[in-house]
Amino acid sequence: MPDAPVAFITGASRGIGKAGALALADAGYDVVVTARTLHAGETHDYASSSANAGKQTALPGSVEETAALVEKRGQRALPLRLDLLDRPSLDAAVERTLEEWGKIDVLYNNGIYQGAGVMDPFMELEEEKLALVFEGNFFAQFHLTRNVLNHMRQRKTGTVVNMTSNAGQYDPPSKTTEGGWGFAYGASKSAFHRMAGFIHVEFKDEGIRAYNIDPGYVPTEAQLTMLGKNDPIYQQQIAGGAPPEVPANMLVWLLTTEEGRSRSGESFHAPSFVKRNGLLPGWPPPKKDRAA
Repeated sequence: MPDAPVAFITGASRGIGKAGALALADAGYDVVVTARTLHAGETHDYASSSANAGKQTALPGSVEETAALVEKRGQRALPLRLDLLDRPSLDAAVERTLEEWGKIDVLYNNGIYQGAGVMDPFMELEEEKLALVFEGNFFAQFHLTRNVLNHMRQRKTGTVVNMTSNAGQYDPPSKTTEGGWGFAYGASKSAFHRMAGFIHVEFKDEGIRAYNIDPGYVPTEAQLTMLGKNDPIYQQQIAGGAPPEVPANMLVWLLTTEEGRSRSGESFHAPSFVKRNGLLPGWPPPKKDRAA
């Protein structure tokens, strides 16, 4: 519907971003679907450490495929290429959205940098790689958000939702080689985690809301590709992880309920909130009877 609210989502070719796009379509949103993988089968370097960089891999999912699923739900979809390391692509996507649809009601900053440096050990991390991770996990979002905020402030309405991370709030449980995360990732997500609170404080009187969603651990296609399904760390993470529909339902609750709209400026841990409030029927699945 032309009068439907418009959500602009980054990193929506697969995983959490795709689930968010489909959940918002089910909730009546038209969706701008963006990511660097526009067409199915495109290859990129998903290696998280510099030692393994250089291999081009195709992962399941694409912008066009997510957009088609949005349209199957009866909502409009605008599929656009957006690369967090390509500033002109950020501006072009916003400009195209406003030209075609005239507004952006929700900016969902879900996309992250995927590439060398993310998991490099502290003493092996090159400053150039650290700068690259910060560009893709913080500065690109900073640039994109300010661009969209210019539009939202003119309309006196809008919501920014940032997909943050436990890694940006706490120290890793172990070394990167033993299931922990790299300094570059944690530091960049820590900077990103601060953004929503400042947006709330500075623009709440102009009709702007902002939130952080911590998705917990959600096994992704990229992690499966990097680690392999039989890797013990990956298996351990799957056992304690949540499906991408968990942060997606958290997102919809924030945007569509009176309580959610009233809690701008807050950070939400999606798994615990969704479980406590029963937002995703059937999740988590019942625990098996250990005596059986």
